[in-house]
Amino acid sequence: MPTPGEWSRFTVPRMADGKPNLNGIWQALVQANFNLEDHEAQAGPYTELMGAYSGEPAGLSVVEGGVIPYRPEALAKKRQNFENRMKADVSRDDTWHDLGDPEMKCYMPGVPRATYMGHPFQIVQGNPDFLLIAYEFASASRIVRMNWKEEAPGDFWMGWSRGRWEGDTLVIDVTGQRKETWLDRAGNYHSDALRVTERYTLVSPYHIMYEATIEDPKTYTRPWKISFPLYRRMEKNVQLLEFKCQPYAEELLYGRFNKKP
Repeated sequence: MPTPGEWSRFTVPRMADGKPNLNGIWQALVQANFNLEDHEAQAGPYTELMGAYSGEPAGLSVVEGGVIPYRPEALAKKRQNFENRMKADVSRDDTWHDLGDPEMKCYMPGVPRATYMGHPFQIVQGNPDFLLIAYEFASASRIVRMNWKEEAPGDFWMGWSRGRWEGDTLVIDVTGQRKETWLDRAGNYHSDALRVTERYTLVSPYHIMYEATIEDPKTYTRPWKISFPLYRRMEKNVQLLEFKCQPYAEELLYGRFNKKP
């Protein structure tokens, strides 16, 4: 039996074009959406109303080396984000995206956060020129354009994904992400210079090893990497279900504009 973190050799299933078959519904079981770095269990907001329901679980860092290499001024911004994570202000068009965790406001989560939010996602692989990744959270999705040369034509909540194969590893370069997306609930963030390089490697019939290298010279002193396994969902009739969270955020964002009797 392999020890944790090691994988036995197996025959990789392949598509008609000979590339590894990654089709399926996958899910990360790490607590990185609460904080990419090491963190203790802690009380969540409104414990006087929700008790343990709002508590946040402990988790081990998924960051190589344990700590995100922030620039000093960027680390101060990260701490400010955490303090303001439960706030929202739509009264000013130029700043309302900047205040509070985008997840709380039901914005599409961006990459790599969509991978480890705790919701499953589906890889749909068929046409060798394109690959679809559909996420349960907010019904977000992205198209991976294989061997594509064109740069991102603009900034998008889920970025601009270009894929290629390196042996049996799917490599996806993601650029053109909006700067407003965060990396977790702890306020870890990036600028408009973000570049993410993802690597998906099938290591067993039931596991993909996921890695993402994150580069942003405006925010970090050097590139850094996260890694963890993805688990294939094996329940009978497993499928993505809807989590359209927009109605849950409407009162928070726009309640002040309701007409009062």
